[in-house]
Amino acid sequence: MYMQTAEEYMLPCLNKKLFGIDCMGCGMQRSVALIFQGEFIAAFNMYPAIYSLIALFIFILINFFFKFKHSNKIIGILAILSVSTIIISYLIKIIN
Repeated sequence: MYMQTAEEYMLPCLNKKLFGIDCMGCGMQRSVALIFQGEFIAAFNMYPAIYSLIALFIFILINFFFKFKHSNKIIGILAILSVSTIIISYLIKIIN
């Protein structure tokens, strides 16, 4: 019996197909797949912002059910951390 892998269902990057360069989200799907496979360091190397994004989404989800006193500040800090990591890692990828 043929086993299908998660890679077969991943969406292609239209930016990379049309223009030949990676976008700021390239690697996120593969990074999530690596996390599910237990390859945590490889997931970080694939997409460095993955863990800050996971922390942001988990906090938003928890905050949806249980309200925290300073939740807006925490969400803002996690969002700034995530966006900064995405931009910095993208610039490093372009330079190399």
